[in-house]
Amino acid sequence: MAEVRRKPRSYHPDRVRDALLAQVEFVRLAAHALTRPQLSKPSGLPGWDVHTLLAHIAGQIDALPRLLAEPVPAATRPGADLNRWVLSHADAAGEPAARTRQDAAAGADQAAAIDLAAEELESVLETGVREDLLLPGRFGAMRALDFAVTRVVELVVHSDDLTRATGKPVRLDRVALATTVRVLADALAAKAPGSSTELRIPPFAAVQCLAGTRHTRGTPPNVVETDPVTWIRLATGRTDWRMATATGRLRASGERAGDLAGTLPVLR
Repeated sequence: MAEVRRKPRSYHPDRVRDALLAQVEFVRLAAHALTRPQLSKPSGLPGWDVHTLLAHIAGQIDALPRLLAEPVPAATRPGADLNRWVLSHADAAGEPAARTRQDAAAGADQAAAIDLAAEELESVLETGVREDLLLPGRFGAMRALDFAVTRVVELVVHSDDLTRATGKPVRLDRVALATTVRVLADALAAKAPGSSTELRIPPFAAVQCLAGTRHTRGTPPNVVETDPVTWIRLATGRTDWRMATATGRLRASGERAGDLAGTLPVLR
């Protein structure tokens, strides 16, 4: 079991780079294997078929090269971190969603678009995982490394979307999966701070959250435990508390554990 986090989590540039490249490759291969009938299937996201989802994925891969090409922000320190990105995601989703629909409507080969975006990403990724470089963002300047982490999260979430939509599993890189689990768990702890309940997602993360009686030693009185993929689906609204509990993928014990349902999703 990973230790409970009490300090901001750090991510190593090399591991982020390798995880991002690996997940891009898994998505790229999956996109090329899809048939025309599969492209027209519902993606599970409102109003999007699989073709549109692929257009969105291409845009998410290309986002880091696009931002690296923009002028460096005048700020000397970041104004946005990973928690703010997760918790403010819905507020900033309009422009990317509009661009996605426009790209999908153009009728282009989205597997080819993913190939091109992957090439552009690989060419700039050494710069894209720098800790000392700031990129412009909707909520303030963000470290390039942190933004690269957000690309890992986007790709893991949408790889799972493709799996659910097409019935053809898209591989998840282990480090990319672990990173996504931890980013979303840390955001939950920031959204619902406290120490009354422990969320466990073995083998990658455990965080304390929800205001209430502080737990200091031994088994906490309120525990929620689930697997990594179910946690990602809960945290992003792909499934809900009732369904996850009914299938046995989510286990909650203690009077406060059920209160966690009201804090979800954390990323929409």
